[in-house]
Amino acid sequence: QVQLVESGGGLVQAGGSLRLSCAASGRTFSIYSMGWFRQAPGKEREFVAAISRSGSSTYYADSVKGRFTISRDNAKNTVYLEMNSLKPEDTGVYQCAARVTGRDTWYRTSDEYHYWGQGTQVTVSS
Repeated sequence: QVQLVESGGGLVQAGGSLRLSCAASGRTFSIYSMGWFRQAPGKEREFVAAISRSGSSTYYADSVKGRFTISRDNAKNTVYLEMNSLKPEDTGVYQCAARVTGRDTWYRTSDEYHYWGQGTQVTVSS
């Protein structure tokens, strides 16, 4: 089992940047494919970005492509989400998720993930 703890959220003006971190503890981090999801008030949780076990492959939702970057440091058991050019519609609770996998690939639906963090709030003001 793995425990996931997100950090780095906050209040930022439109056009600003934030860097989220998700620290993992428990089993060897490199066996997990990782993803970021978000949920805005009154809306369903949506996929944001995903990264393979090695970090060699990434995938983004169209809404964040070109603005967000997902990365990971397996030596530090941490996955990151660099968010630039933030928009008010990026507001929400951001959660990281982990999936145990033997494949070096990414996953983009929430039901493919086994473990979830509690989330960190991101608020973008206009």
